[in-house]
Amino acid sequence: MSDAFTTRVLNVASGSSERVVDLTHDCEAFLREAAEGRDGLLNVFVPHATAGIAIIETGAGSDSDLLAALHTLLPADDRWQHRHGSPGHGRDHVLPAIVPPHATLPVLAGRLELGTWQSVCLVDTNISNGNRHVRLSFLG
Repeated sequence: MSDAFTTRVLNVASGSSERVVDLTHDCEAFLREAAEGRDGLLNVFVPHATAGIAIIETGAGSDSDLLAALHTLLPADDRWQHRHGSPGHGRDHVLPAIVPPHATLPVLAGRLELGTWQSVCLVDTNISNGNRHVRLSFLG
């Protein structure tokens, strides 16, 4: 691969509870090595059918608010046709239609260009899969 494209896979232990995991520091560390001061794009992708990537404020309750909103939109009950796994697991398979499994973000001078309160987060409502892979790819 050329210097114009670099990729790395993060292994994220999301545990056995619904979580919003802040990946911003991992993205920044990756860009320090991969971007080397260049402009480009960072793509963050989670190759799982039951997780997503969100740009959201964390630490002030917004991450909990997101999980609460997802519970309202996608209740963990028996209404889902996809029924294997834990009760309500079918809703986990609908999650990526609402919280997509990817985000593409601008990189300027090797730095992630986020707003003051924005963070890059893994959103994982699947309590049956405690380990996730997240692919970071820099194109510049």
